[in-house]
Amino acid sequence: MDLHISGQTAVVTGASKGIGLACAEALAGEGVRVIGISRDAGNLAAAQQQLAGKGLSLEVEAVDLTDPEASAAVFERLGVPDILINCAGAARQLPPAELDSKTLHAAMEAKYFTYMHATEAVVRGMAERGSGAIVNVVGQGGRAANPLHIGGGAANAALMLASVGYAKAYADRGVRVNVINPGLTRTGRVDDRLEAAVRATGRPKDELAAELVAGIPMGRGGEPREVADVAVFLASPRASYVTGAIITMDGGVTSSI
Repeated sequence: MDLHISGQTAVVTGASKGIGLACAEALAGEGVRVIGISRDAGNLAAAQQQLAGKGLSLEVEAVDLTDPEASAAVFERLGVPDILINCAGAARQLPPAELDSKTLHAAMEAKYFTYMHATEAVVRGMAERGSGAIVNVVGQGGRAANPLHIGGGAANAALMLASVGYAKAYADRGVRVNVINPGLTRTGRVDDRLEAAVRATGRPKDELAAELVAGIPMGRGGEPREVADVAVFLASPRASYVTGAIITMDGGVTSSI
C-alpha cells in the first residue's frame, strides 16, 4: 500500500530507541525525511548508525524536551514538519511507598510535558499551513489503574485528553491528532516495570515476567515495529478521516467496549 508520504518531513521524538526508533525506521523506509529527537546524543548517534546500516537516513537533534525553551528553539530552527510522532519520555514505575510530590512532578515532566512542548511548537504552524498529522504514542497505563504506575498513568490519561482536545480544536484546519496506546511492548521499559514489581512484591523477576505474558490473549508482548506500522498509517493520508482516535494495541488484554 502506498501511504503517499514519500518526500514529506517527519519529526520523531524519543527516536533513539524502542518504539521511537522503530517509527523513525518505518518512516524513512517510506521515503520520508526523518529528524529524530532525543536528549542523549550518544543514543542518537547509535540509532543513526543502525539505520545507516540498513540504507536509511536519520537526521538527529539532541534536545531535552522537558525544557520548554529548548523545545521551542529546536522546532523554530527545524520548521513545521508534515508529521510529528511523539514517543519521548517515560515516567518511572514505582511502588506506592516510593511516591512523593517530587516523583509525581517528575512523571508529568518526563511524559506529559515532553509531548506537550513538541505539540505546542508545531500545531499552530500546521493549522496555518492547513495540513499536518500528530501521533502520540501514549500507553494503556492511562486507562487501567496500576499501583506501580500512578504517576505515569496520570500523565498518560492527561495526554489522551489533551490529544483529543487538540484534535477537535484543529480538525477544521487540516490537522489530525491521534493516540496509540500500546500494552506490553518489547522495549527496555519492560525491565523498569519488572524491577518496580520486584521491589513492591519481593517476588522473582522471571516469575513476574511470565505472569505479564500469561495475561495477554495473543500470548506475547508487542514488537516496536508493530506499533510503528500503525503510527505511520495514522500519520499518512490513508487515515485522512481519522482524528481524535485512541487506538489500543495490547494483544487483546482490554475487554471493555
